[in-house]
Amino acid sequence: MKRKNILLGISALAAGALAIKWRRARSMDLDGKVVLITGGSRGLGLALAREFATRGCRLAICARSEEELEAARQDLSATGADVLSMRCDVSDPNQVDRLVEATLQRYGRIDVLVNNAGVIQVGPVGTMTLQDFRTAMDIMFWGGVYTTFAALPQMLERGEGRIVNITSIGAKVSVPHLTPYSCAKFASAAFSEGMRAELQGTGVQVVTIAPGLMRTGSHLNAIFKGAEENEAAWFSLSATLPGISMGAKRAAKQIVSATVTGRAERILTTQANMLAAFHGLFPGVTADILGLINRALPHGSQKTERGADSPVLRKPLLRVLTTLGRKAAEEFLQPGAGAPA
Repeated sequence: MKRKNILLGISALAAGALAIKWRRARSMDLDGKVVLITGGSRGLGLALAREFATRGCRLAICARSEEELEAARQDLSATGADVLSMRCDVSDPNQVDRLVEATLQRYGRIDVLVNNAGVIQVGPVGTMTLQDFRTAMDIMFWGGVYTTFAALPQMLERGEGRIVNITSIGAKVSVPHLTPYSCAKFASAAFSEGMRAELQGTGVQVVTIAPGLMRTGSHLNAIFKGAEENEAAWFSLSATLPGISMGAKRAAKQIVSATVTGRAERILTTQANMLAAFHGLFPGVTADILGLINRALPHGSQKTERGADSPVLRKPLLRVLTTLGRKAAEEFLQPGAGAPA
């Protein structure tokens, strides 16, 4: 019996050593690699650009605002990073093709594509329009499809590459008052998982990232509809308070590590992992619980407002409670971060 236990222990150690060796063999050395990040001018995209830069990567970032791109370029260049910044609306396939072409002309290849561009619309589904759903799908689903199809051929030709799709816990569980967002993220996750399966053996690996709530300051640029001030209040608190949300730097480190190893999926935050697991086991119960939560969420007027313009976030108590979120907004160059109190 003792001899059997010893043999089992040796076998387990050998299997563990082989697994570590296998993972290392599949890992990507990021030094000198070219990383293209959509939505890279602020928030999580900028945090990712900074983290990839510390690993010795050369960067290409895009966004829709020239002003925001220039601020991000200066921020990254100040650390010594080699950066190409280019205005691009990822919902336009022609602009995406020009972005990828410019990156290839500058660097000769794209080793890592990070599909990060996104929008957040918060409010009851009854306040959302068909255009809200189209906008979410155009940016967060079609945008990822366009960039993937544009960048993929040169990866396949070289037999190496990573495509990293930033989805959300909203791609696992559709949360009330975020329906357009969740629809687009579900579609993005399906695309990501399907592409990973179909690209097996090509040397190109697709990584699906599902973050929970993060402190990126993005609440300032979310669009709130319905009882807009109350919507802004609950969402901003959720995306700010410690214990509920994750810091963007920490999230970026975990995403880059998943990129290096090429793991299939990474769900960020303990809470998001627990929610995804519970929903997988008890989808009906989750839907009923979310229905109760929906009753407690704001309902009211039909106004639309950007977070940074919402008077509720300038109230003393909310300013105190969202301190970390405001600091994150300043750190990650969110427009509206310097709004007057």
